Amino acid sequence: MTQFNDLMQEANLVGGSWIRADSGDTIDVTNPATGAVLGSVPKCGTEETNRAIAAATKAFESWSRTDLSVRVRLLHDLHDALLDNQEPLAQLLTAEQGKPVFEARGEIAIGAAYIRWFAEEVRRAKGEIVPAPTGDRRLLVTRHPVGVVGAITPWNFPSSMLARKLGPALAAGCTVVAKPATATPYSGLAWGKLAQDVGFPDGVLNIITGSSSEIGGAIFDSPDVRKVTFTGSTEVGKTLIRKSAITVKKISMELGGNAPFIVFNDADLEAAIEGAMIAKFRNMGQTCVCTNRFYVQADIHDAFVEGLKKATAALVIGDGSQDGVEQGPLIDEGAVGKVEEMIADAVSKGGRIVQGGQRHESGGTFFNPTIVTGATAEMQFASDEIFGPIAAVFKFDTEEEVIAAANTTEFGLAAYAFTHDLSRVFRLNEGLQYGLIGINSGLITTVEAPFGGLKQSGMGKEGGSQGLDDYLESKYLCIAGLST
Repeated sequence: MTQFNDLMQEANLVGGSWIRADSGDTIDVTNPATGAVLGSVPKCGTEETNRAIAAATKAFESWSRTDLSVRVRLLHDLHDALLDNQEPLAQLLTAEQGKPVFEARGEIAIGAAYIRWFAEEVRRAKGEIVPAPTGDRRLLVTRHPVGVVGAITPWNFPSSMLARKLGPALAAGCTVVAKPATATPYSGLAWGKLAQDVGFPDGVLNIITGSSSEIGGAIFDSPDVRKVTFTGSTEVGKTLIRKSAITVKKISMELGGNAPFIVFNDADLEAAIEGAMIAKFRNMGQTCVCTNRFYVQADIHDAFVEGLKKATAALVIGDGSQDGVEQGPLIDEGAVGKVEEMIADAVSKGGRIVQGGQRHESGGTFFNPTIVTGATAEMQFASDEIFGPIAAVFKFDTEEEVIAAANTTEFGLAAYAFTHDLSRVFRLNEGLQYGLIGINSGLITTVEAPFGGLKQSGMGKEGGSQGLDDYLESKYLCIAGLST
C-alpha cells in the first residue's frame, strides 16, 4: 500500500527530470501541528525557472498538436491516479498544511473532479462560423491553446488550487510551469510524480520550488510565458498584474475576500448555524471564501449567537492526522499574531468575546475558535481579511441596510445569505457585489460552476465552462475568393 512518504518528492520536475537547485540550497518543510521538519525541497531561482520555461516551450510545440483524444485519456488517467492515491495524498497534505485529514480527503477528491470536468469540457470548446457579408467569403472563429502557462498556487489548498489550473491548461493543450507555495510544496510536487506516472510527455508539466521573487520574476519576465494564473492575496496580485504588462500576458487572478454571511429573521436557524460553521471554520478559517462578517437580523441575533457558541465550543482541536479532529493548527506564527491583533482591536472598540479568544492549551499555532459580538464597521476585521478562526457578529435591522454594509469592502469574492423569501433572493442577487453567492448553504464551490470574484477579488474564472476560456485564444479566419 502506498504511503505518503512514497509521494514526497524532494526534487523539482523540469523537462521530465527531477533536479536539485544549482546552488544546492534547500528549504525545510515543517508540520504546523508538531513543529517537526518533514523534509526539504530545492530552493531554486531564476536559472532553474528559465530552464523549466524552455522545457515547457519546447513541449508546447507537440503537446498543443496532440490528438484531443490523447489529452482526454491522459487527464482521465490522472484523475484515476489521484483517487487511487487519495489517502496517502490526504495524509501528506495534512502533514504539511495542518487541516484535518477528512478535509484533506475532500480536497484530493475535488481536485480529481476538476481534472475529470475539464477532460470532458474541452470536448465542447467549439469555434464558430460567422455569416459573411458577401457570398464569396467564409468567416471562421477557431480556438487555440494560449501557450506556456505560469501557475502560482497558495498554501491553504495546495492540491485543489493546482487542479483548477492544471485541468484547463492541460486540456486546452497548454504546457505549465507551476510554483507551489513554499510552506506546502509536497502536495504540488506529488502532481508532477503522478502526471509522469500516467504518461504525460516530458516538459508538459514542470514544478519549481524556491524563491518566490526569483521564480515569479522569471515567469513574468519571459515572453514565452503567455499566461499566468495566480491565487493569493490582493496585495501580491496587484504587483503581479503590473508585472504582466511588460510582456502583455493573459492573466487570471483569484485574490482576497471579505465574505458576508447574512441571516434574516425568516431563516431556518438550525440550517444557518450549520452553514455558518462550514463557511467560517473550514480549514481553520484559512480560505478566501470563509465568512469574515456575520450579519444577523436583530430579532434572531441572540438565538443565533447562542447556537453558534454551542457549536463552536464543541469543535475538537488537535493534530489533523488524528481521528475526530475538526480544527487543526494555523499555518504559522504570523497567522496567529494576526488573529490576536484583530481580537485585541475588536475588544478595544467595544467588541465582546463570547467564545474562545486565546491560544489553545496545546500550544504551537493552535488557536481556539472565537466568536466576537458587538462588531462594528470600525473594527479591523470589517475591512481586512481575517484568514483565521474568528466569527465576528454584526446586528442589523433592514435588508437595505445589510446589503449596503455587505458591499462596503474592496473585495467581492463570496457572500452567503439565509432566507426563505424568494423575492429577497433575487434582490440579493442583484444587490450583492460578489462573484459567488450562496443562498441557504455555507459550501457552494463545485467544479460545474465558475469560481471567481468581482472588484479587487480578482479577474477570470476557475471551474465551469468559463474556466477553460482563459487558456484558449480565438482566431478569426477569413477565406475569400470562393465565388464560382
